Amino acid sequence: MGAGSEWTEQPSVKRAVKAPVTPRRPPAPSHLKMFNQIWAALLYLYGILLDSIYQCPEHSQLTTLGVDEKEFPEPHLGQWYFIAGAAPTKEELATFDSVDNIIFNMSSGSAPLQLQLRATIRMKNGFCVPREWIYHLTEGSTDLRTEGRPDMKTELFSSSCPGGIMLKETGQGYQRFLLYNRSPHPSEKCVEEFQTLTSCLDSRAFLLTPRNQEACKLSSN
Repeated sequence: MGAGSEWTEQPSVKRAVKAPVTPRRPPAPSHLKMFNQIWAALLYLYGILLDSIYQCPEHSQLTTLGVDEKEFPEPHLGQWYFIAGAAPTKEELATFDSVDNIIFNMSSGSAPLQLQLRATIRMKNGFCVPREWIYHLTEGSTDLRTEGRPDMKTELFSSSCPGGIMLKETGQGYQRFLLYNRSPHPSEKCVEEFQTLTSCLDSRAFLLTPRNQEACKLSSN
């Protein structure tokens, strides 16, 4: 460049920059929209169904049997049939898997505050298995303690089913509710109410004894 030359700055030319064009997605097919609506409706109905099956009262509670020292345990002596059981897991009910029916006889023990429980279990294979327990009463309570089983506690609760009673057994590593009745075949409503109540108490594993075979003979002596 020569010394006498002059440089003149040229004005810059601004060019408009076009934004990239995002291709439009085609609208969803009508059948896909309809499928989504049907699926949402099915999920809603399924939720309603679950609520109706497991609808629990705000406070699901067991009703403890009233204690009258002059009467208890006389009203609960005599024969009982094991109807059903419920527990948090199936394993806690596994002891009854091979059972067809059980008949019990409750009688006063040889000492005060003592009950004697005899049972005969009819297994599904037809055999009869006798059992016997000694319960110790807790004064002023319906709680029972099993002789020779210090870890085991049995609580008695009333049942809305006529001729029914409910037990809660708690031992080392297990907890289960058991339904008994004076009749070997109580109404289906009784069993359904028991299952609903125990489901609300986090015991949704359920077992119903078949009671297809004749009960074994039971001595009350």
